[in-house]
Amino acid sequence: MDWRDWELFCEVVQHGGFSAAARVLGHPKSSLSAAVQRLESNLGLRLIERTTRHLRLTDAGETIYAVKPLFIALHDTHGEALAMSSTVAGTLRIKSPYEFGANHAGPIACELMDRYPDLVIRIDVEHEIVSPVVENYDIVFAMLEAPLPSTGIVIKRVSSLERGLYAAPSLLEKFGEPRSLEELARLPVLTGPNDAPWALTTPSGVIEHLDVQKARLVSSNADIRLQAALAGHGVLRVTATFTNSAVEAGTLRRLLPDHICEPLNVHALLPARQFVPAKVRCFLDALEAHGRGSAGAEAEDIP
Repeated sequence: MDWRDWELFCEVVQHGGFSAAARVLGHPKSSLSAAVQRLESNLGLRLIERTTRHLRLTDAGETIYAVKPLFIALHDTHGEALAMSSTVAGTLRIKSPYEFGANHAGPIACELMDRYPDLVIRIDVEHEIVSPVVENYDIVFAMLEAPLPSTGIVIKRVSSLERGLYAAPSLLEKFGEPRSLEELARLPVLTGPNDAPWALTTPSGVIEHLDVQKARLVSSNADIRLQAALAGHGVLRVTATFTNSAVEAGTLRRLLPDHICEPLNVHALLPARQFVPAKVRCFLDALEAHGRGSAGAEAEDIP
């Protein structure tokens, strides 16, 4: 059954004949006549009594024409769905770890709310990685040491963030500022619950690892680890953007600046690959543009 034939039959009836419907729709009259004939053949019913000047519906035709409001509603719904896919509006539900949410997702959210007055953004800050489908999120940001295994959702890497090692001057006065990985190993550290040994690339290109099993503080919240670092309780490994103000104020100092920490890979977990809503595309595009801008600014600072 071709539902388009039903719709064309309704158009013929609405406009009072094949010729009038053909002019309005821009279709050949013969194609409309063929559609009605197919419909009658498929149903085994006579729908229209034709004369040279008039068109009269049979009882069956009257019954079939009653579906016309359904086609109108279908077109309206289709239009609304297209508008939803192309309009940046509605509620964008995001879940993010604190470190990334505060310093990256938060600024993007403010920028987009300025740009799109009909957009509402909800950001839940939590370190635990959840399924965007099960928990009803549009985007779940996950800060991963390694990519997640396939879980039936879309996993898209959106950023690779520079990290460094930081400590308060009070800690360095007590232990001395480390000049090597061996000296760094004498200092207490502040870690996340899933931290593997910290990987650092030496100036000669050798990758070395710092054991962090005996951490002074373990917390999934980067702000708690930052507070402990500022209080002089240990060495903090964190994204550079998270410590900018503290470094500028002199309350934190970067350690072993000639060593390169393994970057933090940030992934966006999405419910589906196809038909991504405009609000999601817009957020991810703005995040990518923000990342390119930050990279360019850092490059300009390099002498």
